[in-house]
Amino acid sequence: PMCFCIRSTPGLAPRASRGRRSRGLGAAAWAALTAATAVSLVAAGSQPAQDQPAPQPGAEALVTPTSGHADHVRLAPRVRAVRLNSEITLDGRLDEPIWSAAPAATGFIQREPNEGRPATQRTEVRFVFDEQTLYIGARMHDEQGARGVVSRLVRRDNDTQSDELTITFDTFHDHVGQTVFTINPAGVRGDAYGPGGSNPNSSWDPVWRVKTEIDDGGWTAEAAIPFSQLRFPSASEQQWGLQIRRWVKRLNEGSVWSFWRLNDSGGPSRYGHLDGIEDVEARTNRIELLPYVVGQLDVNGTADPDDPFRSDTENIYRIGADMKYLLSSNVTLNATVNPDFGQAEVDPAVVNLSAFETFFPEKREFFIEGSGLFSFGGLWCFFCSNTSSLSMLFTRRIGRPPQAGFLARGAGEFADVPVNTTILGAGKITGRTRGGTSLGILGALTQRERARVRLFDGTTANQEVEPQSGYFVGRVKQDFKDGDLQVGGIVTAVYRDFDDPALEPFLTRHSEGFGIDAEYWWKDRTYHWLFSSAVTSVSGTPEAILRAKNASARYFQRPDRDNDGNGFFTDTFDPELRRMRGFGFYSRVAKDAGDWQWETSLNVRSPGFENNDIAFLTSTDFVYMNANVVRTWTVPGSWYREIWTTLGAQQKYNFDGDLIDRQLHGSYFVQAPFYWNFNTFAIYRPSTYDDRLTRGGPVVRKPDFAFVAGSVSTDSRKPVIVSFDTDYFWDDDGGAGVDLGVSLSFKPRSNVNLSLNPFYARSTNPDQYVTAVDDPTATEFFGRRYVFAELDQRTVSIETRLDWTFTPRMTLELFLQPLIVSSAFTEFKEFDRPRALDKNTYGRDVGTIRSEGDGFAKTYFVDPDDLGPAAEFSFANPDFNFRSLRGNLVFRWEYTPGSTLFFVWSQDQRSLDPFGNLDLSRDWDALFEAETDSIFLVKFTYWLGF
Repeated sequence: PMCFCIRSTPGLAPRASRGRRSRGLGAAAWAALTAATAVSLVAAGSQPAQDQPAPQPGAEALVTPTSGHADHVRLAPRVRAVRLNSEITLDGRLDEPIWSAAPAATGFIQREPNEGRPATQRTEVRFVFDEQTLYIGARMHDEQGARGVVSRLVRRDNDTQSDELTITFDTFHDHVGQTVFTINPAGVRGDAYGPGGSNPNSSWDPVWRVKTEIDDGGWTAEAAIPFSQLRFPSASEQQWGLQIRRWVKRLNEGSVWSFWRLNDSGGPSRYGHLDGIEDVEARTNRIELLPYVVGQLDVNGTADPDDPFRSDTENIYRIGADMKYLLSSNVTLNATVNPDFGQAEVDPAVVNLSAFETFFPEKREFFIEGSGLFSFGGLWCFFCSNTSSLSMLFTRRIGRPPQAGFLARGAGEFADVPVNTTILGAGKITGRTRGGTSLGILGALTQRERARVRLFDGTTANQEVEPQSGYFVGRVKQDFKDGDLQVGGIVTAVYRDFDDPALEPFLTRHSEGFGIDAEYWWKDRTYHWLFSSAVTSVSGTPEAILRAKNASARYFQRPDRDNDGNGFFTDTFDPELRRMRGFGFYSRVAKDAGDWQWETSLNVRSPGFENNDIAFLTSTDFVYMNANVVRTWTVPGSWYREIWTTLGAQQKYNFDGDLIDRQLHGSYFVQAPFYWNFNTFAIYRPSTYDDRLTRGGPVVRKPDFAFVAGSVSTDSRKPVIVSFDTDYFWDDDGGAGVDLGVSLSFKPRSNVNLSLNPFYARSTNPDQYVTAVDDPTATEFFGRRYVFAELDQRTVSIETRLDWTFTPRMTLELFLQPLIVSSAFTEFKEFDRPRALDKNTYGRDVGTIRSEGDGFAKTYFVDPDDLGPAAEFSFANPDFNFRSLRGNLVFRWEYTPGSTLFFVWSQDQRSLDPFGNLDLSRDWDALFEAETDSIFLVKFTYWLGF
């Protein structure tokens, strides 16, 4: 599998204006980046208002120094909040006298498109408070009046693609925390929370109100944020970090109150200050309850009429509740009992022919909210591929599908296996102390799951398919040097209670992990060091540990591995061990600011490292090195607005010393004066060894490989936005492939957005793994034959999304994905010898091959040496055509603040045939003729605050 991270360094200032696209893992990183920086642009000091700002001496002279710098306190802008002595009617009009009396944050400076110049549109933001509420009043002047304001209705926390005001508080004034509130002219709210240096997370949904008004002068906003929804230290006088950002859509102009350059390392360390909030406290011992009731109808179109466990329709009812309890003004307990996530978007369908698990991101609100406090071992890079972070937590492991469902399905004619493991309850404590300590504790308990099985003799039995399991995570991080240095640790544990001894050989009983990490910035946050290290231990029966050793992440059974014996850490194949231990390490040193930037990193996993019970792990047994040099141009020229270019290299060894990856790469991004974005990158890999291709067999060789990709996207201000992505790869063994993707976004009305993403791919892989069979005559391969084929695969899909927003609190969202994949396997072969590239094709170079039967009943018979001593072996026809139509429709209505009504429809329609070739007419018809499973759900939540 190939993955690419391009310019995915979290926490830095973004390198481009909105509309930028990136590929692979870079897309997720850029989403976090955009959120992180949309956060870091806030409001201006108590200096006098300036109708005509004086010309500025240059961008460098305007940059706010970082915290700890001698000039930070003197040069960072300030604004003062004033106490409210009357009432405010929240109507967006700013006609109360207090708004004229309060000092305004003004003097905004552009970061885009003309870095360092005064904002072309004047902005005034004021802050007023009483004992319970912080009020914000903002006037966004526009020289074109109401005609110049771009307003759109979208769902809360979505990209509004309109004018916007973003206010970010560093409430602990620790120079790392971010509490974000975003407002657009239609009154759409956005909010995100990123304490302790974590990226702001938009799943945080505090209860607050906002009203807006568009008038002849531009637009205004009036917001009321209860102090009970904020976390800040207990002190009679508060001083918060503050940043304000305004985005003027028609001009593609982003201006900020506290300024830093696009190629500076920004964030809370460069924020201005909000003074004047006194004698207020977030109420402690406050309780917020969110009970829910769900009614669900399952329509099982694929149910077998002979299946005693599934009927055509099933009615399901659930109740549960979420709770928040303020243990103190800055520490919160979140708990959930029998949680429900029926409104979460479905995962897209995929076809995965690799040995590695497909990653799907967490979408459940309870686990997403505050997840930044648990983040550990993040991967930063300007350009990197085929590596992974030292992550210690992936919350989708909690409540996962039962892992031993195969035991039930193989035990009888029919099995009723639960779709997911029931979460009986979960709780987490999160907080941030005034002394700079971030704390996160998570615990969860999942139910013992049993499947009903109708045995072959007609009787019914129960089979345990998932033991009762407990999960624990503890995370702590301490700030030093005004947030420039952070040191932390993490502890994880999983315990399983088995009721059925038949399950113990398949799952470990204990899994523990411990890690430490550090992050250090110096020289005005120009240079940066990241470090993380972790050790893991899993224990159980010898059979369970053997399964973990032989998993695709490590392939301990590989017969040509060096087996020098096990010390404290497990490096050698030993089928009698009841425990496996391993370690991981990651370090990166970089210059992350300036026109010229660079990075170098080292990433290590020992063979015995295993945290897959509570994290996401695909690969161990490697030592990975990466280095890149970057040049940026952020001041617009005659033919560009911004340029970013990267040149670098990486390589990887396994613990036996085999070179398993080497790569040269480069990328180039430019934004044109008319706001089109052009991006391209290329990779070249010389021939190296491959210790995974035989899936537990000896090391073989992979050929020289090259990859090029490019993308173009049009001006994001337009009602129709088009982007085009393509890539092409080839290798010296005859492999090749091309991907073509188009993204079309239509905005026919200010409250409707329709996006279509058609995609086509075709690839030829001459080394697709098929099977392995025992053969004592295959002495060079240690008594096994590893069968490969040439795979011709074609993929067609169209991801469709419709967002229809009726009011800021009422939305309709549709996701639909038809997918067709054809896979044809030919030229069955085996490698000539280990550590070599040459292969012998059955029936042409060696032996004979024949087939019998048709379709899925077709079987191939191979005699690998014709009349020689090797025995004939067989395998089933691997050709297939897979079609899938997945989607869901979600209607949300926040009928009162914090309380929501959901109507959800989900469907899953799929079919499988053994054709192997793509015929759009035939496959399209088969897709819609397939039987469908549907879910209709109504969910009602009600927020209670005490």
